[in-house]
Amino acid sequence: MIDKYLNHLKEKLDERVLQIQDSLAEGSAKDYSEYTKTCGLVNGLLTARQMITDLEERLKETDDD
Repeated sequence: MIDKYLNHLKEKLDERVLQIQDSLAEGSAKDYSEYTKTCGLVNGLLTARQMITDLEERLKETDDD
């Protein structure tokens, strides 16, 4: 059951990352400072997504025990 919620959360993170990447590709960053800030945001979202994936794996291992 929790897999459903974790997958939903990962999908939302993926959507947001794609939105930001598309925006950057269109030249939305006004300057280098804004560009690096936005890249940091993407990095943070991807880090959160990886943490969710790691949690999923740990939960599966716990279920197997």
